[in-house]
Amino acid sequence: MLSELDQFYLKQEEPFQSCLLGLRDIILSTDDDITAEWKYKLPFFCYNGKMLCYLWIHKKFKQPYIGFVDGHLLNDGDLLVEKRAKMKILLVNPNEDLPFEKIISLLTTNIKLRNN
Repeated sequence: MLSELDQFYLKQEEPFQSCLLGLRDIILSTDDDITAEWKYKLPFFCYNGKMLCYLWIHKKFKQPYIGFVDGHLLNDGDLLVEKRAKMKILLVNPNEDLPFEKIISLLTTNIKLRNN
């Protein structure tokens, strides 16, 4: 039987499924200490046991996004604040190439800032 985490990805329609799976792979490849978990009915990624980011689909923009838990520490014009105090999100167009370099940069910056 598949886990709830696996079911989340498999029940998504294309192109969201491929985009979310690609985002998952980029996030997990960024650092060996990042793990995938199922929290709050969302696919979360933790760094050394602490929540780092999560994946979801924005209802208004109809695009997948990465939500950075400590996004308030990140200064990037592509990140949206919305109504969250600490979190910022990066919208990802599922019909374009994934912004691999930007995602890696944001994740590594976030990890460094949280470690200080």
